[in-house]
Amino acid sequence: MRAMTPLPTRNQVEHADGRVELTDLSRVERSPLYNEDLAPVPISRRTWTTYNYAALWISMAHCIPTYMLSAGLMAAGMSWGQALFTVALGNTIVLVPILLNSHPGTKYGIPFPVYARAAYGTLGSNVPALMRALVACGWFGIQAWIGGEALHTFFTSVIPGWPALLGAGFEGHTTTEWISFLLFWGLNIGIIYKGMDLLRAVENWAAPFVLIMTGLLLAWAVTEADGLGPLLSQPGKFRTRGEFMPIFIPSLTAMVGYWATLSLNMPDFTRFGRSQREQVIGQTVALPTTMFVFAAMGVLITSATTIIYGEVIWDPIKLIGRFSSPLVIAISMFTAVVATLAVNIAANVVSPANDFANAFPKAINFKTGGLITGVLGIVIMPWKLLADPSGYIFNWLVGYSGGLGSIAGVLIADYWILRRRELALEDLYVVGGRYGAWNVPGIAATLAGCAIAWVGLVYEPLRPLFDYAWFIGFAVAGGAYLLLARRTAT
Repeated sequence: MRAMTPLPTRNQVEHADGRVELTDLSRVERSPLYNEDLAPVPISRRTWTTYNYAALWISMAHCIPTYMLSAGLMAAGMSWGQALFTVALGNTIVLVPILLNSHPGTKYGIPFPVYARAAYGTLGSNVPALMRALVACGWFGIQAWIGGEALHTFFTSVIPGWPALLGAGFEGHTTTEWISFLLFWGLNIGIIYKGMDLLRAVENWAAPFVLIMTGLLLAWAVTEADGLGPLLSQPGKFRTRGEFMPIFIPSLTAMVGYWATLSLNMPDFTRFGRSQREQVIGQTVALPTTMFVFAAMGVLITSATTIIYGEVIWDPIKLIGRFSSPLVIAISMFTAVVATLAVNIAANVVSPANDFANAFPKAINFKTGGLITGVLGIVIMPWKLLADPSGYIFNWLVGYSGGLGSIAGVLIADYWILRRRELALEDLYVVGGRYGAWNVPGIAATLAGCAIAWVGLVYEPLRPLFDYAWFIGFAVAGGAYLLLARRTAT
């Protein structure tokens, strides 16, 4: 293990605002660890403002899976108040690692997998990068399936007999459902190939548009349910603390797990930031408030379905499919497509594309990494993950959070405590630099965090550890890393 506080490299310049850049890339450009997509962003190209970060989070939060979070908690038996409290607390907690891991992106202009090289080694960084990438592939598939459902509902409203037009299909879904899924999947891949500038444009206008359209859906729900009174009087199933806590704990972990992916790879976005202050304010203002407001909309609309239809409809696509007006369905589905497209590319493509590029910098660029993400998103079979709320919340979200929490613990312990926010930028890109190929303490601590977070899956008496998976993984891995790294430091 190298010294914990490295000296700046000869080409590393720190500006008055604290941001760092390399004045000469000639050495790193020859390295097999370098390509243009992973390169540190020069100061002149760090142009994202407070609004850009706020719009990014607003557009990512205003999506159907966010709606499904609160709606799914109600379907699991929570009251509207319990569901909103759980969503709000979880997003407040996850904001902390998001901001801590955002700092090196803005300071050094580096993406997540390059940032991870300091804690894991230049080759070892592929362990956390690929773990994060595989989760993102799953999310890409989930969002693509939801977007495909929206397209399918739209086509059903305008094309007579669309659902049965091409036969029964397979896996319980018609052929036209699969076609709708692949059409939306292809739309995502097309935008990936246009690059980050188009992404920023989509995020900026999608954010307010989706909020307005969801507000109109809420107005319809309140009107049909005869006001807010009946909606807010819907009781939960849990009458005592003893009944509530077994659902609350894994639900809170799931809420943290929902953005555990972005809590690692926000450097992929903050590397373009004009200042630390702007990225911090943009994220702090937008994430908790937007998640709460949009979740509240989901709660009220889901409560309305119980009154209007006599059943809990937690999937907004299925709810809109109940409408009779083709025009209303078309507008609603366009909104769903825009919302899903915006969050899918920002949250589930940028990171894994960079992560796959980090594994093979000279063979895989951002576009190729995005295509790999799309293919794996199909392989993971998202239609099964979304079959019911329990599978989505208590298996998928809670399960992967243990692994990502372990990575977050190592990264934060390394950057903030051991290295005191000082990195040798040039050495992150060269073979034989001070970070080495593998940092054993980082790998070992991550494995320890994962093992303890997941042991409850195979040993029932320790099941509570799994219910707290993100928290357990974060604490165990972070603590183990501090212990191991200090012992091996020279």
